Parts: sequence; structure tokens; C-alpha cells
Amino acid sequence: MEVLSGIGQGFAVALQPINLFWCFVGCLLGTIVGVLPGLGPAATIALLLPLTFGMDPTGGIIMLAGIYFGAKYGGSTTSILLNIPGEASSVVTCLDGYQMARNGRAGAALGIAAIASFVAGTFGIVALTVLAPPVAAFALRFSSPEYFALMVLGLSLVVVLGGSSLLKALLSLLVGLWLTSIGTDLFTSQSRFTFGSSFLLGGIDFMIIAVGLFAVAGVLESIQQGEENTPLPVPRTLRALLPSWEELKACRFAFLNGSVVGFIVGVLPGAGSAIASFIAYGVEKAVSRHPEKFGTGVPEGVAAPEGANNADSGGALVPLLTLGIPGGGTTAILLAALVVWGVKPGPMMMQESPQVFWGLVASLYIGNLMLLVLNLPLVPLFAQILRIPLYVLFPMILGLSLVGAYSVSDNLLNLMLLSGFGLLGYAMAKFGFPAAPLVLGFVLGDSMERAVRQSLTMSMGDPSILVERPISAVMLAMAALILVSPVLMKMARRRRIAGS
Repeated sequence: MEVLSGIGQGFAVALQPINLFWCFVGCLLGTIVGVLPGLGPAATIALLLPLTFGMDPTGGIIMLAGIYFGAKYGGSTTSILLNIPGEASSVVTCLDGYQMARNGRAGAALGIAAIASFVAGTFGIVALTVLAPPVAAFALRFSSPEYFALMVLGLSLVVVLGGSSLLKALLSLLVGLWLTSIGTDLFTSQSRFTFGSSFLLGGIDFMIIAVGLFAVAGVLESIQQGEENTPLPVPRTLRALLPSWEELKACRFAFLNGSVVGFIVGVLPGAGSAIASFIAYGVEKAVSRHPEKFGTGVPEGVAAPEGANNADSGGALVPLLTLGIPGGGTTAILLAALVVWGVKPGPMMMQESPQVFWGLVASLYIGNLMLLVLNLPLVPLFAQILRIPLYVLFPMILGLSLVGAYSVSDNLLNLMLLSGFGLLGYAMAKFGFPAAPLVLGFVLGDSMERAVRQSLTMSMGDPSILVERPISAVMLAMAALILVSPVLMKMARRRRIAGS
């Protein structure tokens, strides 16, 4: 009853005209930010934060949350249409989303991404409303050993991301782990693999690697293959642009998978939507009846990661609002905004600032519906991008990639790195090395290193701490089982052949 009365109070606040206006502004800005590669919700919220200091706290946090959720919606657009992942969580969408676009199903891919975002986003908000306190209490049981085990479990997904060759996937993963170690050691402040360059002291930005490996390498590969200078196929009728009933039916479990995985991972501070999208994709491929088709343009390969990406947002707000613990860069800025407005996130927020808490929760329901209404009608418009001839589209992709890379730190050296990773991605494609495991290693490597070193500090150097705690032991066992499963399956297949 307390939840129902709270949500009723929240809708009374969120449905005020001024708050509806700020919700719409946030959703629109977030969608635009998501479409533009390299900007990201964290940077946008940080830039707009000073403008909200004079606003009412409820309206301000509603607008900022709209940007946060809207950016997750818009991030799939360039991944599907141009093979340009704007952030880490959009990388997995490229694998099947871009292939769907090349197969003439760009509109369907965009529609599935929007529907998955709505379904999973709604699930995350409902779970935030109902389960926030108990789920937050469970998240507190996670410490460094559990986070290390979670990262290892995420890295074990190299099995499903690696295609036909596990060895090549593991080598690609190791390159990603090495790349994430470049820069300044967080614990000793020593430089690592910088080769005397002060530019590399801060490490390599994720976007440089992802855009180079996917967008630039994809253009180079298409040019080398001599693709015709004709537009990619796009159906002309509205019905053909939207997902078919068969495609939606195939995605029904992917929507659920992405929603649950995204919310659970989102609740864990520091885990992030990238891990959620990778895990959801891996789970979906593992349980699929046709896993060999993943990576060729299956709708489930778009629905699962996009759902996880959006459900993660609702999960990330659980520790922020109930414990005052931000789970990532964006929620850290939201925490700073709440503190500036005099609102204290934590266990007493529901009692001390019910208008802000329940107004924000109710606005998320409204904003999620607004985003669906905003994005579905734009599907035919976005799909028209693929009508552009390739001799125009490829320079446009390279131009967007260069602008995005330069905007990271306004340094021309980033353009050199982008070119280098583009050539690396092209070489990897030619020799059959998958790019996704490299990105996975880069995304998870830093967090895994930090977690294992903190764990060893806790235990005075005793590595047994990683397997003594039940949660971490179970996740490490699952990771080991996933990694050896291809070998066991191959041995069983050989015995079957020998027996027959």
C-alpha cells in the first residue's frame, strides 16, 4: 500500500505541465545525444548540470533522467545503420543490427531496438518501484572478490562471441586486456606501455577502439571487396519497414532475457551496461535453437543487448536512490546534482524527499512511453540513410568517426589511433580474428584488474579469497564451465562419430 500511495503521489507530481515539459526535453535531448557518436549521456548531463541549479529539484532530476534514458534509446541508431557504436553497450548491437541493415531489414532492426528498449526499460522501472530496498541490500553483499568473479564470467563469453575459432577469440581477448592496461597504474601511479608518450598516460578512450574496429574497418573491408556504389536495400512501405510478427515472436524471450539480465547487472555498482549487454547477448546465443546464425542478422541479437542496455538504467538507479551509491559516471553526476539541490539520496530519501523520489520514478514511466512514441515514427526516417549511395555513405561514416574521435580530447593524435585501430580491425577481419572479444577485454579489463588487486589487498596477498566466498566461487565455476564446454562438446562429438 505504501508503494501504491507513493507512486500515486509521484504521478501527481510528474503529470504537472512543467514537469511533463522537462521530461520531454530530456527525452528529446537524450535521443539526439545517443545518435551522435562520442558524446554520451554522462558528458551531456555534466554540460547541462549548471543550467539546472536554479530549477526545482524535481523538474531538474526528471530532465536529467530523461537524457539518461533517451541516450540509451538513441545509441542503437548509428550501431544499426552505420556500424558506429557510440558507447560500450552499443558494440553488441552492431554484430546483428548492422547485418540486418545490410540484409534490407534496417527498419525492422530499429523497430526491434525501440520495442526492446521500451519493454526492458518498463521492466527496470517496475522493478525499481517494487524491489528497490531488498535488491539494494543484496547488492551490498558484493565486494571486490565478487566483482572480479563477475568480470571473469563476462570474459568467458568470448566462447559465444568468438565464432568458429576459440583460439583466435582468446588471442583477440588478450589484446583487449593489454590495451586496457596502457596508461597510469591506479595503485602505484607508474606509467605502463606508454612508450614515453605523455598522451598515453590517460590510456586509450573506448570510442577510439570501438569505432576504429567496427566503423573504419568495415568501410575498408567493403571498399576492398569492391561493393557496388548502390544504396543498401530499404523497403519502401511502412509495413515492410517495421518488424514482422515472426520477428517479434522470435524476440519474445530475448525481451525477457535482456530485461532481467540488464536490471540485475545494473543494480551492481560499477558493473555497467556494457557487461549487461554482452551477458544478455551471450545468454541469448547459448539458449538459441540456431546459435550459428548469430552475427549474420538475427533479430534476437538486437533485442537482447538493447533490452539489457535499457533495463540497466533502472537497475543503476536502485543503489543511487536507496543507498546513495552511484554505479557509474552518469549516476555519479546525478548524485552530485541531487546533493547540490539539497536532496540526500539514501535509505531515508523516500521519507525526507518523497516528492523528488516518487516524482522521478513516475516520470520514468511517462518518459519511457514518450521515448517509444518519439522513436518508432522516426524509424522510416532513419532508415532512409541507407538509400544514400555507398560512395557518399562511406565518406560520411569516416567523417562521423573522425569527428567523434577528435571530440574525445580535441587531440589530433586520437585520429592517428583511430586510423591504426581501423587498419587493425581490417587485418583481423581478413585473418578471421573476431573484433568483439577485443572490445570485451578492453571494457572489462580495467575493472577486473582493480577488483583482483583490491581483493588481494583485503586478504594480505592470499588468492584463496577469490574462491572462499560463495557468490564469487559460484560465478568462477560457471565461467570455467562455459570456457571448457566447447572442448567437452567436441570430445563428445568425436566419441559419437567413433562409436558409429
